[in-house]
Amino acid sequence: MPDTAVLDVDGTLVDTNYQHALAWFRAFRRFDVTLPVWRLHRAIGMGGDQLVPAVAGDGFEAAHGDAVRAAWTEEFDPLQPEVQPFEGARDLIAELDRRGWTVVLASSGKQQHVDAYLDLLDARDLVDGWTTSDDADATKPAPDLLQVALERVSGRSGVLLGDSVWDCEAAKNAGMGSLAVRTGGFSAEELADAGASAVFDSLPELIESLDRTGFARPS
Repeated sequence: MPDTAVLDVDGTLVDTNYQHALAWFRAFRRFDVTLPVWRLHRAIGMGGDQLVPAVAGDGFEAAHGDAVRAAWTEEFDPLQPEVQPFEGARDLIAELDRRGWTVVLASSGKQQHVDAYLDLLDARDLVDGWTTSDDADATKPAPDLLQVALERVSGRSGVLLGDSVWDCEAAKNAGMGSLAVRTGGFSAEELADAGASAVFDSLPELIESLDRTGFARPS
């Protein structure tokens, strides 16, 4: 039975998805590839190892994958000061901790970005652990990162909170249940179809409904 709350970070706790999409758009433009921003947004939630071939093809990945990911970092870093936490983000972590959950942040972000988000959320003393892009060879929707997150805190079983269909699919691939918030820009129907047992418009709405969700109490 679940004893660990596995929380996605980008798009779930901090409002970054549109900055990510813009940074990817600019990174691909360096290679004379112009992709519609809406298409890039639809892929946000995947790690860079999955996103590049998904939006630009396996040939582009083979020729330029590492270079475009490096370009993305250069484009995203100047946008970092604009990032803000979603309303209720720290309150949710604190409430899960109060209820007795082991809380781990499952991020595929760069170490420096995850460090910045931990400080932004003032959450270092509330969470039991976190991951970065260095911790798994394959990112969401592969299950690897969620499995690493669970192992990091010696969790028995987890429930994921995410904002994208890729989060929900990763949870399903890892044998976890999932809840979702619409803060990443995906519809309730898409998130439910991807495996979310419940979908909320915001973190405050989720907090008010915790007793009716998989985050009621750890087992």
